[in-house]
Amino acid sequence: MSTPVSTPSVPDGLRFAFGTLTVLPVTVTRWDRDAARAGMLCAPVAGLVVGLLSAALGLLPLLLGAGPLLAAVATTAVSAVLTRGLHLDGLADTADGLGSGKPAEDALRIMKQSDIGPFGVLALVFVLLAQVAALAEAYGQSWARGALAAVVAATTARLALTLAARTGVPPARPEGLGAAVAGTVPTRYAALVAGLVVCAAGGVSTLLGPYDAVLGTVLAVVLACAAAEALLRHCTRRFGGVTGDVFGALAETAATAALVVLSFG
Repeated sequence: MSTPVSTPSVPDGLRFAFGTLTVLPVTVTRWDRDAARAGMLCAPVAGLVVGLLSAALGLLPLLLGAGPLLAAVATTAVSAVLTRGLHLDGLADTADGLGSGKPAEDALRIMKQSDIGPFGVLALVFVLLAQVAALAEAYGQSWARGALAAVVAATTARLALTLAARTGVPPARPEGLGAAVAGTVPTRYAALVAGLVVCAAGGVSTLLGPYDAVLGTVLAVVLACAAAEALLRHCTRRFGGVTGDVFGALAETAATAALVVLSFG
């Protein structure tokens, strides 16, 4: 008989999400499976706040007369700072682990090392270049499109974490953040959150007017989640499960994919 799922606590979930996924001053009062489940369900809310703050500060260069490229750099930098750079660090470590071509145990050991290898450096360079270029294109179209792209990308990045924490995705290690959140979210809950994020993104994009803007925003969320899912499956096969580094890589992959799709207008 399956164990019934307890109702997640929204306050505990928000504290868990903001306390583990941002640098905002939030105290995590619970660190158990129920709190982790609620936290992963609330992860897109943390992403929404990160996106709003990144967009707000990214718009400052535009208000001061600078061009869209500087606004894009500012937005990307603020997002990295608000997440302690942990997602970027996870991306680099995951790239090193995957690029090593070694068995799972050795690859996981490489990922735990403090230094960054050539695969990690390349991943960081190309991902950050893609994010800045895509945001610059969006800001170049209009400040509203740039701000929307920043918010949608940050929210979708955390939605990818919700989906990756679903039941059936095992942890690669018995300890760490990956083990704490892996498999905590029932698939139906993850699907519900995904549906809410897609509907919200499409609804907000109606403020930009044309139908193709709505379709493009919805498509960006869907394709970003698909890209993160492809990476998740590959990492699960290679490492035997997920780690905190893999979660970071999934977030950056989803954010980059969403920004690239949105840059096409």
